[in-house]
Parts: sequence; structure tokens; C-alpha cells
Amino acid sequence: MMPREKQGKRKTKGAPLPIVSTLQKFLKTYEKHCVQTQTSVCPAIKRDLKASINHEQILRKFVLVRPDDSPPGILPISLEPLLMTVRDECYMLGREICIWGFQLSNPEIARLALLLESKGHTPCPFTTLELIDCKMDPWSLGRLGQALHLSSLHVLVLDYCKFTHEEIESIFSGLENNQRLQRLSLRYCGLGPQNGPRLGSIICHSAIRELHLGGNYLQCSGALGLLRPLAEYAEMQGKDQLVTSSPDTRNPPQLLQAIQRGSSTLNQITESSRAVTVKTTSGKKRKKGIKKKIKDLIETGPWLVKLYLADNGIDGKGKEGENDLLEFTQILTCLIKYSAHLKEIDLGNNVLGEKAAVDLLEALRARKTGKLPVLKITVTPQISSDTFRSIWKNSKKSSITHKKKKKVRFWLSMPVSGIHQGALYGAWVLRWGRWCHE
Repeated sequence: MMPREKQGKRKTKGAPLPIVSTLQKFLKTYEKHCVQTQTSVCPAIKRDLKASINHEQILRKFVLVRPDDSPPGILPISLEPLLMTVRDECYMLGREICIWGFQLSNPEIARLALLLESKGHTPCPFTTLELIDCKMDPWSLGRLGQALHLSSLHVLVLDYCKFTHEEIESIFSGLENNQRLQRLSLRYCGLGPQNGPRLGSIICHSAIRELHLGGNYLQCSGALGLLRPLAEYAEMQGKDQLVTSSPDTRNPPQLLQAIQRGSSTLNQITESSRAVTVKTTSGKKRKKGIKKKIKDLIETGPWLVKLYLADNGIDGKGKEGENDLLEFTQILTCLIKYSAHLKEIDLGNNVLGEKAAVDLLEALRARKTGKLPVLKITVTPQISSDTFRSIWKNSKKSSITHKKKKKVRFWLSMPVSGIHQGALYGAWVLRWGRWCHE
């Protein structure tokens, strides 16, 4: 019988793969634009392109890095040639663009904004934008904020970019009602207590599910403003679930006095969340273009999956002292008890104290009793060892089940006779029962 031939055209020996020729042309165009704009080729971009060519791999991530030591007389590196090359070559395979340590000019930001806003036949291919330790003037920040509102970004990282209150407001304005962005990172950006409530409002009306705020100075009051609407929504959802599942619940959730202050905004949040749901689910017949657009949108609502608040001065040493810390702890424990969405929270390098740590531990136990998903929580070790160990134990996910599966797979695959197989199966059932009770 003749061997079946492989489907498709055979590759000519020595002929470059399509991705290789595409990247070679990209590199050539990039170098040409650098000459035209009188700027230097970024060594990191050139290195990554050549590595992808040699390995015959698609280049998904572009990293523009400012060299540590650039001798005098060397032309500067610019973002513009890279963006011009992406446009001219219609390179749709890139997913991430990362810019580290640059003073970005107005023309560079203007070109970046136009790329982020691109729609139609040649949409912007990038879903991740990282601007780390970059400096931008107020005009550039305002233009970037406008682009964020229209972009298709899923991840935005602005770590180590220092902002004033007015400057960060330009970014916040582009995040309002954003139904695509899922991860926002603003680590070490100089955020203060006044930015907490604004961030809380943005989270409530956007699709952001992962928030990185480590290294700022929100303090208790800022963190409180951020978490209050989230905790209020989580408790309301928890109450509804308990009422529908068992009307005669022994421990009905009690509304915290600290949460009642913001109750007037909850109805608006819930209504807007339902409105998005209705828009994306109602109607059976749609055109393909509309269906694809709706698929890209994510339901908005006041919840987070991952929250990182490490090193934010949450320690009760602010203006209101221990009262602020007590109120923050009440809100946080409410969120831990009732939020089915929350999976991870980082409070490292915040000196919460023993009392707050004990409250967090009780909230974790209540969460476990309520059969909510395991919550990974990080706290500072500046508490008693027993409390710290208990928090760690209640917030870690058991890995015993993975070991069990390996043993079961091994036993059931053994080639044994019917009698021995029945004996082994009975022993496996007994041991499985012991594991389930442990």
C-alpha cells in the first residue's frame, strides 16, 4: 500500500518561511524609518527581531528600552519609527508593546494614540500597553486618555510613572465605562488618599478585574473609598444568595454601618451592570459585525478578582488614626466574607496590627464556611506567629487532590487479572474514603 502524501504544498528546501520574510521586511522598514527620522535603532527591538527570525517564530512583544549609558553624539531612540513600521507593514501579529524609561514627546504620543484608536480593516493589533517609568506632559496624558476610551486594550501598565492629581485624572477619564480593559497596573505612581474613591467608581463601571496599586500611599481612607462600593455589592449579592438558598438561615448577614454611607450609589451601579447584561444578551438575530463587537465587550460591575495593595501606608497612622483602620478592616472583612469573585488580595508591607489580622482570619473562616472559592491573601508577618500561620493555612489551596489523581491513574492502568483488579479497586475505594474525610 502506497504511503499517503501529506496535504498541502511542500516547502522548497532553503526557502524562508512566510514569518521569516515578514520579519526581515519589518526590520528593514524599521531601520529605514530610523534613518528618515534621524533616530537610532533600538538595540532591544533589533535583537528581538533577529532572534525571532533565527527561531522562525512570530514576534508578539515589542520592548522599547532606553539604554543605560548612551555616549554623547549618538542619535536618540524614538517610538515613532516603530509605530510607523507597524502601520506601513500592517503587522497584525503583535500583541504587546512595552516602553521603558523614556521621555515621550507629543508627536510620539499622538502617533501611539492614533494606533490605539485604529478600527475597521486595519485595527490596532496590540492588546497590552506598558509605559514603565516614562514621563509625559499634560497634553500627552490628555491625548492618551482620549485614546484609552476608544482602544481595544485588555492590559494597561503605567508603573513608576509619577502623576499629580490633575495628571492621573486624564488617565482616569479614559477608563470610565471601559468594557474591554481587564487589568490595570498603577504601581509606584504617587497615588494618594484622594484617588481611592475615584478608582472605586471606575472599577464599578468598567470591566477591570485585576488592579495593581502597590507602592502608593492610599492609606486607610483611600483604600476605604476604593473598597466600599465593592464590599457593599458583595454583601448584597451574598444576602440574596442566602435568602434564595435557605430562607431560615441561622446567621443572616448584617449590614455594616460603615457601608451604609455609600448605599445611595449601589442602585445606580446595579442598574448600569444590568443594563450592560441586557444589551449583550437580548435578541437572537444579529449581524456578524455586531456579534463580534459584543463578544469583545465584558460585563461591567463592582467586583475584582485580584487586588494588590501592598506598601500603601494602611496602618492606622493617618489623620483619623485607629478609627480609619477599624473602618477599613470592617469593609475588607465584609468583602472577604461575601465576594465570590475575589481570588487574591495582597496587603503586604501594611502594618495592620494583631486585632485587624484576627478579624481577617475570622472572615476567611466565614468565607470557607460559606463555601466560597479559596482566597489567597498576603499580609505582613508583623503579627503573632499563630495568627499569621492560621491566615496562611486558611488562604492556601490544598494540593492533595492532584496527588490523588496521579495515584488513581497509576492503579487503574495496571495490567492485572480480574480477581486482582477487583481487590485493588476495593482497596482504592477504602483509601479514597479516608482521603475524603481527612
